[in-house]
Amino acid sequence: MIEVKYINRNSGQLEVEKVPGGGSMNFIYGNPLGKLSLWLVVKRKFLSVWFGKYMSSAASAKKIAPFIANHDIDMNQYIEPVNGFSNFNEFFYRKVEPSFRPIGENIVSPADGRVLVFPTLEKAHRFFVKGKEFDLTTFLKDEKLVAKYKNGAMCIIRLAPVDYHRYHFPVSGLASESKVINGYYYSVSPIALRRNMSIFWENKREYTVVETTDHGSVLICDVGATLTGGIQQTYKANTFVKKGDEKGYFYFGGSTLILLFEEGKISFSDDLLNNSENGFETLLKMGETIGN
Repeated sequence: MIEVKYINRNSGQLEVEKVPGGGSMNFIYGNPLGKLSLWLVVKRKFLSVWFGKYMSSAASAKKIAPFIANHDIDMNQYIEPVNGFSNFNEFFYRKVEPSFRPIGENIVSPADGRVLVFPTLEKAHRFFVKGKEFDLTTFLKDEKLVAKYKNGAMCIIRLAPVDYHRYHFPVSGLASESKVINGYYYSVSPIALRRNMSIFWENKREYTVVETTDHGSVLICDVGATLTGGIQQTYKANTFVKKGDEKGYFYFGGSTLILLFEEGKISFSDDLLNNSENGFETLLKMGETIGN
């Protein structure tokens, strides 16, 4: 059994993540029979679409209270409808009280999640599979963007099912339209990612580029996953956005955001660099500074 550990920035302590379906993830990604099931069922769209519809049905509301209790979620941080959440997805992409997510200085985390940073893309393979490089060409499917970011930096924010699942802009600037790249629906569980980094460039994803004054062109990519019923953009394209403005949200499932920066346009915070270099993700909240 793989034990996933990360560092909580707030406490500075090493913590162990409770991975939903951890045993099944080990089977699917580490066992030949499991890999067969992955090809036949798990990565296929119909499973995620079906489950997404269920999580938006009234019948799913009964799962909310046990989920909150099991994961010890502090609901005082969130905005609840007067009559309660009508289904699980409505709870899943609940809004947060702004006072619980103050926006920090410089470049900030766009979401609550476990963060990895890489000052150069060539360093990304060290955390995942030794010798396997991040495939930027397949990930972006746009040669002009590949040329822009090939010598740049990357930040990965992995959201667990227990996290706040709305995401925001890490910088201020002019935000482009969101471009969709179709793909599969592999899990973005930490167990799955450590077995197969290519999930990032094989899953369905969509990206937005923000043109900034101080940090160049910042690319924000939202990555779908198994049981993620959808990605919903809530911002208005081709308008000026402010750091901390909401960009969108994920429906139920594990999800990931990837930020790309042009060469020389970001210096990541020292703690994030050190933790990533030592093989650990860092737990952050949306709005916390990740670099300048």
